[in-house]
Amino acid sequence: MQALKRPAQIAADAFRHFIADDGWAIASHIALSTLMALFPFLIVVTALAGFFFGSKELADEAARLLLDAWPKQVAAPIATDITGVLTSTRGDVLTLGVAFALYFASSGVESLRIGLNRAYNIKEQRSWWLLRIESIVYVLVGAVAILAFSFLVVLAPLILATLVHYVPALDQFGDLITFARYAVAASVLIVSLMIVHLWLPAGRRSFTEVAPGIIATIVLWLVSGAVFGRYLANYAFAYVSMYAGLASAMVALVFLYICASIFIYGGELNSIITQKRIREP
Repeated sequence: MQALKRPAQIAADAFRHFIADDGWAIASHIALSTLMALFPFLIVVTALAGFFFGSKELADEAARLLLDAWPKQVAAPIATDITGVLTSTRGDVLTLGVAFALYFASSGVESLRIGLNRAYNIKEQRSWWLLRIESIVYVLVGAVAILAFSFLVVLAPLILATLVHYVPALDQFGDLITFARYAVAASVLIVSLMIVHLWLPAGRRSFTEVAPGIIATIVLWLVSGAVFGRYLANYAFAYVSMYAGLASAMVALVFLYICASIFIYGGELNSIITQKRIREP
């Protein structure tokens, strides 16, 4: 019983700091910024895919990989809107339009920076324009990375088909493609959390300092995603009744709000654990 008391105390302290740091308000800012940044980010991904590869298939796969991390009850309503963005955007718009898309997508990164700086009790000293450039670089790196992962997933069935042609016994491993999709989505999620916690906010932290918050974030995301998905499966009509044509956007916004709250809490958890390590060497 005593062994559970300390972790419970740390979790409670992190939640109190979450409240004191206006965690709910910042989470709403992150949720709205993320939703607003999602489509500009996909525009950037589509433009890069069209410019470098001459095909939108990679962009389509990138969108599917992003949505694999969402509960299907949340992803399905906005999938049609995302498809519209991907099919209407051409590679030749890699000009002023994508420049605006980059700027708006980087606002989502800036919202994450604000939340983590508050969680880690750090005041940002860098210039705003330098931070904005850094956020744009993060967007570009993220877009290229998701395209690279998408290329591997798109290429995987071709590789498997070639191997099956020479080794028919491998045909029984067709489910590996599905496993690979979820493995790639999980890898993108974990690596993104590591990068964001280690380098996005001011100051520097070691992996051991951010690992507890990352683990807690992933676990709570899985639990909340399952619970929210089950809730939508039974009560989705409530959103349709209240918001009519805006129901899909509101479902996505509420889901992102929950995820953002958990994300900030992960930062608060890391901060509390680090403080206790300093006080109790």
